[in-house]
Amino acid sequence: MEPTIQDIIRRARSQPVLAPARGALGLSVVTAVAMWASFAPLDIGPLAWICLVPLVCLIRIPKRTRWMYPMLTFGGFGFSLSALQWMRLGDASMYTAWFALAVYVSLYFPMFVVLARTAVQRYDVPITLAVPVLWVGLEFCRSHLMTGFPWYYLAHTQYRWIELIQISDITGAYGVSFLVAMSSACIGVWIPTGWLVRMKLYPPGATAQGNDKQPKIDRAVAGKASASKLDRRVIASVISATLVCAAVVYGIVRRNSTEFQVGPRIALIQANFPPSVKHDPASAFEILHRHDRLSMLSMKYSPDVIIWPETMFPWPMNEVDPNLTTAELDALMPANYASGKESWRKFWTDGEPQKRMYDDAIKYNAATIMGVLAQVITTDGVKSYNSSVFVKPQTGIAGRYDKRHRVPFGEYVPLKDEMPFLAGFTPFSADFGIAKGEGLSVFDYNGWRFASIICYEDTIPHLVRRIALSCERDEAKPKPVDVLVNQTNDAWFRGSAELDQHLITSVFRAVECRTPLVRAVNGGISSIVDGDGVIVEPEVMESLENRREAKATTFLDEHGGRRRELDAVLVHPVPLDPRSSLYVHWGDWFAMTCCLLTLAIAAGFFVSLRGTNTHRLASSVADA
Repeated sequence: MEPTIQDIIRRARSQPVLAPARGALGLSVVTAVAMWASFAPLDIGPLAWICLVPLVCLIRIPKRTRWMYPMLTFGGFGFSLSALQWMRLGDASMYTAWFALAVYVSLYFPMFVVLARTAVQRYDVPITLAVPVLWVGLEFCRSHLMTGFPWYYLAHTQYRWIELIQISDITGAYGVSFLVAMSSACIGVWIPTGWLVRMKLYPPGATAQGNDKQPKIDRAVAGKASASKLDRRVIASVISATLVCAAVVYGIVRRNSTEFQVGPRIALIQANFPPSVKHDPASAFEILHRHDRLSMLSMKYSPDVIIWPETMFPWPMNEVDPNLTTAELDALMPANYASGKESWRKFWTDGEPQKRMYDDAIKYNAATIMGVLAQVITTDGVKSYNSSVFVKPQTGIAGRYDKRHRVPFGEYVPLKDEMPFLAGFTPFSADFGIAKGEGLSVFDYNGWRFASIICYEDTIPHLVRRIALSCERDEAKPKPVDVLVNQTNDAWFRGSAELDQHLITSVFRAVECRTPLVRAVNGGISSIVDGDGVIVEPEVMESLENRREAKATTFLDEHGGRRRELDAVLVHPVPLDPRSSLYVHWGDWFAMTCCLLTLAIAAGFFVSLRGTNTHRLASSVADA
């Protein structure tokens, strides 16, 4: 049936009148700019305490504005694109990955607001509780989904506030994010409704006093009288301030409860090679020579352990499965291998790289932990691993750790057999890829225990926590890890903010596990982080340039930044932390609780969405 004029007018009047999109756009951009400035390179940490206030305003309004969620996605994309711009420096092929990751991260902005509006307006959850719970729940999801991207947490902006971040040994870094997000919620509910009207967040004609559809959340936080006659906003603000104060007091007590013990004297080797030469055979001798010079330079400071960065030992360490026969080894020789079977066998069995590493440990009179590409041949073929090899000067190679968490498109191509075109998103050849490491390797030396974490593994809280817990529960040697050792190649990103953010993110692993962390990084920033999360100024920093022009004499430069893109050696005794960590034993109980509540709200949102669609369908049928 054709609709009548009256039907058309009635339907038009029944449509909700929405505020224009420009208010949501402006607030989204403000959040994006404030959040970006909170992280490196500007690193203005206090901005993080208010960066979510604009989003809280969008949660408060009774009806969404026009295009509100696309505007939130736009703001999120602006933040993530600018924060992740360092990805483009790795290789021209990384531009696609940069944009794809920026789009993925941007989706968390509208997701957060729609879930918070559901919690507040449908289930009457106080906004000062909904905001921190949902933000932390989504941070936890982001650390696991799509192989995990646990970067740019709100907590990471507070790494300088050492007392505050000590609660990470109970809640993980997520507890700090909770407090920061809660503060934005408390500030946001104090913004007068009239300001929201002037920001064009209400439909045309609405006023602060005369609007008969005042948001339910405004009534919830400002208008409901309780027995004590206290405004809910005051209560929420007092609770938030109390929690922050309690966290700081806990941090002060925790830091003063023990003294660090003098541990092994570590020499961190930081060379400065561009990543393009790492796989160039012509550069192998120069890479080895420069690392050898820096290691020799450290000898006068008598280090116990010398650590090279990720894959900076230039030749692969080949191993053959002992159960593999000579005939089986020959059968695995590629058809295009022209040098013959004798050369093939020698390539796999001569052990020259292992001998060189052992000779170096003897020469330096120190144990060494070297980053190397390990190739293992079995009946199933050849597998390559990004590995950390431990060498004792007394006995030779004493252990190897193979990286467990690989970087998509950087170390392997997911689904490349099903979708071969994905190989175009990596700077390497189509057949490139390293295998996933299995198990745990702990390096024991002179009574100290070292656990390696390679590259971005030091940014993943649940992985580092599992390593620390596995060491404590090791049936053979149930003893906590004394030192976490990170070997990284950040020269891919050429002195950008990635180097700072990588270091900042890793600081929280030391606090969470109450275990000092040392980082040897090609291109910088090599560092020692104690169990309180303090980035320690080393006793010695000597560079190859020092010997000519006396340039670098300290870990910090004249502007307060940390040295990068420099051939140098850092020497310092590791401050051992005797404290234990509840986070190591309890895990992500706090973040998982927030995540479960987030999933519950998400389920409620989809149920309500389905009900709304059903109602619209029924109305359409009735009209027909």
